Amino acid sequence: MAAVKDYAVAATTASRGRGALEEQRPVIAVLIPCYNEELTVGEVVAEFRAQLPEADIYVFDNNSTDRTVERAREAGAKVYFERRQGKGYVVQSMFRQVDADIYIMVDGDGTYPPAEVHALVEPVLRDEADMVVGSRLHDESSSQFKSLNRAGNKLFLSVLNSVFKVKITDMLSGYRVFSRRFVKGVPLFGGGFETETELTIKALERGYRVVEVPVDLTTRPEGSFSKIRIVHDGLRIMNTILALFRDYKPLTFFGAIGLFLVALGLVPGLVVVVEFFETGLVLRLPSAVLAVGLTLAGMLSVTIGLVLHTIVRRSQEFDHQLRTMLDELRTQLRKDRGEGGQ
Repeated sequence: MAAVKDYAVAATTASRGRGALEEQRPVIAVLIPCYNEELTVGEVVAEFRAQLPEADIYVFDNNSTDRTVERAREAGAKVYFERRQGKGYVVQSMFRQVDADIYIMVDGDGTYPPAEVHALVEPVLRDEADMVVGSRLHDESSSQFKSLNRAGNKLFLSVLNSVFKVKITDMLSGYRVFSRRFVKGVPLFGGGFETETELTIKALERGYRVVEVPVDLTTRPEGSFSKIRIVHDGLRIMNTILALFRDYKPLTFFGAIGLFLVALGLVPGLVVVVEFFETGLVLRLPSAVLAVGLTLAGMLSVTIGLVLHTIVRRSQEFDHQLRTMLDELRTQLRKDRGEGGQ
């Protein structure tokens, strides 16, 4: 299980981040997923251009019906298109099409502070993190949340932290920085707003280093509207948590179901057994059948969990070996380039 670090942000940290950026000069890509954000996208592009003049800025449009594309191009962004509707599909397209060393993902609604980008980039530059999350719910953050949105975030966080035994403060933030290793190594399948949940869980369960940096979320400007459908997207997020819980912790998932079924089977089963010892007869045949069926189903569920747990462990070992080989290959390539340049 990857540990989640907690970075407190200060002005000195941001200045160190700027120094590191100037020194190392990695290829940085700012990725902005957009759907009908003509009021804010131009300003977002301009502000990130001012903070990171050496970065490539990409706007990925998701079937906007307003002037989002025109505003992005006017601000100097490179515009790409994703026709499959949904933020998750946009993120998949961004990760697949853009080639960089460091990836900065930020929503185009103008609610995230561009000035904090240096603090978010720094842990990746220092090779201390594979994913940095701009936490809107950190104790040091002063984010402007709607009460319903804050309650929903807290609910999903409590479920995630209890199910996966982690301690994070924000799993739905749209302000993140990734290493190339993470972007090219994590498979994403969710098509909607559950993509942040998928990113968070897969980063933790696949052993990537995750860091949280407090940021202050601001409100949308007048005339700009959120695209989140609270009930629909909330159900998709909860379904993603449970589905990934099943995939990454099958023994716990199926074992809990199995033990619950066995416990249910004991209720009618004990009644049948007591009556049998008292009368020598099975007077409640339906109860006996129900008890046996529930117990067998529970034992089968536990067995499935054990089998899948073994498969998952072997897959994790294979994934670890593959990543180790790739890291060694990259290191060797850097050495070869260095020798070739001498």
